[in-house]
Formats: sequence, C-alpha cells, structure tokens
Amino acid sequence: MSPEQFSTYANALIGVLVDYSPKLISALIVLFVGLYAIRLINRSIRKIMVKRNLDPTLTKFLADILLWSLRILLFVTFISNLGIPTTSFVTILGAMGLAVGLSLQGSLSNFAGGMLIIVFKPFKVGDTIEAQGVIATVLEIQIFVTKMLTGNNQTVFVPNGALSNGTIINYSMQGERRADLTFSVSYDSDIKKAKEVLLDVLNKNPKVLKTPAPEVFVKNLSASSVDFAVRPWAKNGNYGAVFSETLENCKIALDEAGISVQPFTLQK
Repeated sequence: MSPEQFSTYANALIGVLVDYSPKLISALIVLFVGLYAIRLINRSIRKIMVKRNLDPTLTKFLADILLWSLRILLFVTFISNLGIPTTSFVTILGAMGLAVGLSLQGSLSNFAGGMLIIVFKPFKVGDTIEAQGVIATVLEIQIFVTKMLTGNNQTVFVPNGALSNGTIINYSMQGERRADLTFSVSYDSDIKKAKEVLLDVLNKNPKVLKTPAPEVFVKNLSASSVDFAVRPWAKNGNYGAVFSETLENCKIALDEAGISVQPFTLQK
C-alpha cells in the first residue's frame, strides 16, 4: 500500500469516527446509565417483595425475570442509538418468545397458579389441606408445584395450575375442627339416656373444646335404628385423637349403660 492510499484510508476512517462518535458516545452513556438504573430498580423491587413477605423462590424468580427483561430492553435501545435498525431484531425476539410460550404452556399455567396461591394464600406452609384427591400437610410452595406430605409419610407434588383451579379444603385455617360422628342405637333403647351418655363422654374428654360446645342430637330415624349425631370440637392438633377417642369411649359407655349399638356405625 502506497503512502497516498494509506493516507486516504486513514482520512476516511477518521472522518467516519468523527461522524459516528456522537452516536457512539450517546449509546455508551445510555448503556452505563441503564445498567446502573437496572441495578437500582432490581434491588428496590426485591426489597419491596421481601417486605410483602412473598415466597423467597417467587421473589428471586420475579426479580430475575424483571432483570433480564430490562437488560433486553436496554440492549435494543443501545443498538438503536448506534444507528443499527432494530425492526428485524425485535421481530426475531417476538417469534422466539411466541415459540417458547407455546412449548411451555403447561409450565406457564403452573407458574401462574403458583403466583395466585402465593398472592391470595388459600393455604400456607404447615396447613393440612385436601385438594386433587390428596389430604396432606403443605411442606413447600414452589414456583411450579406444591410439595406436600401425607399422613403415611408419602411426599406428593401437586402442579400449581391444577391446584389453583380446583377446590381446596383447608383444615388448618380456622384453628379448630369439628368431628362429625353418627352412632346408631336400637329402637328399644332409651334415647334420652343414650343422649346423656354420649354427651357425658364428650364433656369428660379434656381434648374436646367447651366452646364451641359439643353437640349430641337425634339425626335420623332409620328403618332399624335411631341415629345420633355426635359432634365434638377440637384444636387441629388434637383432631385425630378426639375422633378416635370419641368412637372408643362412646362405644364403651353405651355398653356399660346397657344400650345396644346397632351395626354399621357411621363416621365422617
């Protein structure tokens, strides 16, 4: 390359740099200011979610989504300030987002369900619930699934999408629970005495709450028996013990009183 050609190329390069330098400086300013602003916004959003007592997993996930969304927006702004056309780039991003969304429909549904559960709190960790045919204690509310432990020590993972769209029975939310039992006695029995015996059993059990008061009343006159509804209240932690002790103690008390218990005693 001759000195004249080198000088020509150098002058052309310098001219391009001079013409392009305002755009480059502007783009770099936008880039650095944008990165600093994104860091502040992300930190503030995390603090707000922590103060709202959102699930730590959800907090991190939402903060990461916000972080990368802002970074992509900043990158598009950066290349736009450099003078590079962004139409094609935005179109490609849109197509990629649509493809990912279609391929992850189930996961997105579970994610949305997890957010609804965490925001509206139909249950929390430690609650015993019945949902999707499972009765178990909630161990962990994750982004896509809820982890629960059944009474026979089996771990169950229920998708949040199905969980949030189905019926949920929360046995722990109110703190107290009523056992609904039915005892059937023969028509030859003295029903007033039977009622007194059953109610006495409930009143003698220290685990049965006094308020609300336990109830015993004639529920039904069936073809072969008089059916009594026996309804003790208990704290959630004592429910299982109250249920089984009431069955056992009522049977013993009725036998001692000479009252015949009909077969097929029902419990609910």
